[in-house]
Amino acid sequence: MPLLVMKFGGTSVADLARIKNAAKKVQREVERGYDVIVIVSAMSGETNRLVGYVEGTSKLYDAREYDAVVASGENVTAGLMALRLQEMGIPARSWQGWQVPIQTTAQHGSARFVDIPRANIDAKFAEGFKVAVVAGFQGLSPEGRITTLGRGGSDTTAVAFAAAFGAERCDIYTDVDGVYTTDPRVSSKARKLDKIAFEEMLELASLGAKVLQTRSVELAMRYKVRLRVLSSFEDTDETSGTLVCDEEEIMESKVVSGVAFSREEAKITLFTIEDRPGVASAIFGPLADAGVNVDMIVQNISEKDYDDAHPGAVTDMTFSCPINQVDRAKKAMEDAKAAGKIKYDELIIDTDVAKVSVVGIGMRSHTGVAARMFEALSKENVNIKVISTSEIKISVLIDRKYMELAVQALHDVFELDKA
Repeated sequence: MPLLVMKFGGTSVADLARIKNAAKKVQREVERGYDVIVIVSAMSGETNRLVGYVEGTSKLYDAREYDAVVASGENVTAGLMALRLQEMGIPARSWQGWQVPIQTTAQHGSARFVDIPRANIDAKFAEGFKVAVVAGFQGLSPEGRITTLGRGGSDTTAVAFAAAFGAERCDIYTDVDGVYTTDPRVSSKARKLDKIAFEEMLELASLGAKVLQTRSVELAMRYKVRLRVLSSFEDTDETSGTLVCDEEEIMESKVVSGVAFSREEAKITLFTIEDRPGVASAIFGPLADAGVNVDMIVQNISEKDYDDAHPGAVTDMTFSCPINQVDRAKKAMEDAKAAGKIKYDELIIDTDVAKVSVVGIGMRSHTGVAARMFEALSKENVNIKVISTSEIKISVLIDRKYMELAVQALHDVFELDKA
């Protein structure tokens, strides 16, 4: 029997009416002849409520007990979904993470998958059950404790199950009807994509697109799991949504597939650091130890012996990080300076920046993308502070007030509104 994985996010199961609506979508796939594994999130807002309970009880909470509390939201949804399917005459049962058992590492709050044994669920399908409803976002540590995977972990759970069970496809039901060339709330010309390559989706997700969780796309790309992003609130068929797939499935790619952006960025510059082997390690090692996610990095050309107070070669180092990690980054640099690991004259923080990126696998075989991008921004008088590139991406850091203008300009210059 062919197998399908269907994942429903928090807004898709926000109340009993929406759970009923999601169950009808599952019923349709069962009637098409599929066995179905349904992965569910907690009801919308429920995880935040549970986190609030934990933080209200203990500021320095035990991460193991935190996981035990916040994982309960998905358990409730899984049980309610199974009950609804049973009411519709569909043989279904719910599974909590430990019942599968979903085996993970012991990093509570950010666990990673180790294994998903098939035996228990396969046995139930063999008995005639048609649907296994699995609580997303959770697993079991080697010590037998409940673990959680971090925000967006239900997407990752769905992809992991699709890989483990060799599913024909993994359908992600959410509050949007697919992946767009950019956020429609920023550009009215944004166009829904029929297909997008794994690599493009991974870049877009990591650069600020909120449709899919980055780890889920990484997993899908590694195991070649075909993903489809669909709306929970619209009637859908085999052609609906956006298919995230291998590059070979896409007939002809545009040079640029999408424009991503992130408002929550900060730029940090260390002035007059020593220009010597090991200084970069002395800067970015402490930042890594502090849990700072460094993104864009720029080092200036060295200045040689420019005054008596600064003998030898010196330079400046600029990097970006999420705005909510600025305090950690600042403390890490100040502690490293106090410990004598690095020297710098001044640390300047700019929290009024945004990152805008163009992404496309077509960039591998086409020249001039950077020139067109920079010319479009220049025409709008948008100054670029930092630039970083990869094989299929160009990102720039700009003043936040120009972010929407930049997104619209780039969407227009690469004609992303046209199929």
